Amino acid sequence: MSETRAAARQRYHLVTVLVAASIVGVLIGMAIVATEPIPGLPRPDAVVRVGLPIVRVLLDMAAVVTVGLCLLPLLVGFDRPAITEPILSTARRVAMASSLVWVMTALVALVLQTAELRPEEDVSLAAVGEYIATVGAGKALLFVAAFALLTFGLSLAAVRVGENMPAELRAAVALFALLPLPVTGHATNWRWHDFTMISMELHVMSAAAWTGGLGAVVALAAANRTLLGHALPRFSKLATVCLVLVTATGLFNGLIELAVSPTYDLVSGLFTTSYGVLVLIKTACLVTLAALGANVRWRLMPGVVAHKRTALVGWVGLELAVMGLAFGFAVILTRAPVA
Repeated sequence: MSETRAAARQRYHLVTVLVAASIVGVLIGMAIVATEPIPGLPRPDAVVRVGLPIVRVLLDMAAVVTVGLCLLPLLVGFDRPAITEPILSTARRVAMASSLVWVMTALVALVLQTAELRPEEDVSLAAVGEYIATVGAGKALLFVAAFALLTFGLSLAAVRVGENMPAELRAAVALFALLPLPVTGHATNWRWHDFTMISMELHVMSAAAWTGGLGAVVALAAANRTLLGHALPRFSKLATVCLVLVTATGLFNGLIELAVSPTYDLVSGLFTTSYGVLVLIKTACLVTLAALGANVRWRLMPGVVAHKRTALVGWVGLELAVMGLAFGFAVILTRAPVA
């Protein structure tokens, strides 16, 4: 019994690994892009400068967890309710909590971004309202909060009526809530505007589905080898598509931003600017994730399908740690100057 509880704690700690790694990624990214303050130019307080990126990555983590939990019913299937219902019941309750965290972090980020824009003024409700009215990022965060709240409502309904509340609807709403924020960062060059917008949306949705789906399947389904042997191969197909999309769209957007820079050419910008360094680090994370994913798919998954005991949780923990780092770098990347 104690061994079973230890294994359960190890699986549930995967979320802690993901979130902790994302915060580490933010702190490393901030160190890479750190610059000396410009004399005479107002600067936000340290609470805002450090707190805003951390809140933004926590927002991302809440979104990832929620998306993964909403996708879980589609990955485990509905044809064996006797073994799927216990984990889906847990998933629905946790999705309620994670979607509320998503709402709260979106609102806190809204306040902090208002403070960042007005470093010498107190943040009031009127100031936040003006920020929403005049800045696209404010409208985006309000949209995110609204749809995260809708996701909470759907998860609450699912707790009460089970899978009679369609999982497809919950997953679609959660994924839709991801769309506004990416278009408020980089990817604003008008020559490539339409392409970069579509690419960024695909990048964010693929990353959330990949990371959230992996965490949800292993954290909740690994205790049942029969269920895991069914769900993991299905997730592996989704993960392959997501890996391709995340890599292609990430490189496309990063290289386009460097290519259109008026200060640097593509090669020098990639190696001499903080933005380029972050692009290289994120690419290294994706290469590492591809190797870790290949290890799970080709070395561990045959044992999982055969219902054998494997080191899956440990390897997935490492994979989620790298994913967390990549999310942290991505938050700083959206705020880093290209030139």
